[in-house]
Amino acid sequence: MFDEKQLWKERFGRTVKELTRYLRYIFNGHIVIVMVFLLGTAAFYYQEWIKTLPSHFPAAAVMAIILALLVTYSPIYTFFSEADKIFLLPLEDRLSSYFRRSLAVSFLVHAYILVMGLGIFMPLYARVNDGSFNTFLPFLLILLSLKIINLLIRWKIQYYIETSVHILDACVRYAVNAVFLYFLFSGASPIFMLAAGVLLILLYLFFSMKSRDKGLKWEILIDQEERRMTSFYRLANMFTDVPKLKDRVKRRKWLDWLISGIPFKQDATFKNLFVRTFLRSGDYFGIFIRLTFIGAGAIYLISYGMGQILLVPLFMYLTGFQLLPLWNHHQDKLWVNLYPVKGDIKEKSFKQLLTGILYVQALLLSLAVLANGGWMASLLSLALGILFAYVYTHFYIQKRLAGSRA
Repeated sequence: MFDEKQLWKERFGRTVKELTRYLRYIFNGHIVIVMVFLLGTAAFYYQEWIKTLPSHFPAAAVMAIILALLVTYSPIYTFFSEADKIFLLPLEDRLSSYFRRSLAVSFLVHAYILVMGLGIFMPLYARVNDGSFNTFLPFLLILLSLKIINLLIRWKIQYYIETSVHILDACVRYAVNAVFLYFLFSGASPIFMLAAGVLLILLYLFFSMKSRDKGLKWEILIDQEERRMTSFYRLANMFTDVPKLKDRVKRRKWLDWLISGIPFKQDATFKNLFVRTFLRSGDYFGIFIRLTFIGAGAIYLISYGMGQILLVPLFMYLTGFQLLPLWNHHQDKLWVNLYPVKGDIKEKSFKQLLTGILYVQALLLSLAVLANGGWMASLLSLALGILFAYVYTHFYIQKRLAGSRA
């Protein structure tokens, strides 16, 4: 006999167990110390920046634009798998309790994000509004109410397969949420907020009526779950091997000029393999781009010269640490071990690639120092970055590479 409550417990428990298993690796090690340092530094400079704001700063508009994104983005965690489109599809009418639990768990996850988001922006709001934090709880309750109606609308949109409907829904909800939150944070008349709130309710009623004769689009729900888990596995793979990770390859033809410079000879076998893997497989190239942009932005916003210089090797460490899985990317492929090349070629090629990547990042981050610092600070940052890259790739990671060979 089918028991939807038991199914929910099994799916939810399995997912929590899987997440907990890999989170132990993610939050265990040097990365935690680095993240604490980064968060502390960001909090300090954020407070210092807030002190410089004039009373006419458009805090309401800034808060509305950003928090509306958090309210509008409302994925629903169903914990479905590929086989469910066959075995659970005929039981869709008996899964109402399952879906309610999914909505409840999704709301709790988003509520936590909203609490953090509002907590970050409250000092900004207090600065412009004479230091008042008394409105935090009312604001939070209103945000949570908005999130509930957005989740309900998002669930009804799951009955549509047309991409245009999903895009239109997201755009309309974001616009309404942003207008509502602007009225809220600017202290406008409640009538304006009421009008925006009624519009959201009408959207829910409209999609509820239109989706009444439709069925859930299981392919979309399953694809969304697989994408979320793949993103998590990709993050966890930076800290430990994840057998369930499905690797995706992107062609990136516009980067072929980087590969064309590699000579076609035996000693360059692993160099060719690692460069192609970095540019096309997994998310290695994306990690490098994101951390470089984030690091450059953080360096540009910091006015303290020594702080800028120290952030250069810090972001280089984050990049180098998260690119280490590239070393074992092909460990399960037997044919890689059949290459007729010397045993030390692989390690030499990997170190050359990682060193080159970190050298490029050191140069780009030093240019960010130059943009908001001086020539001396920029040159010192570049020298420190080059020194760090050499020490990191030739000494720091040596033990890990040796352990992998063993």
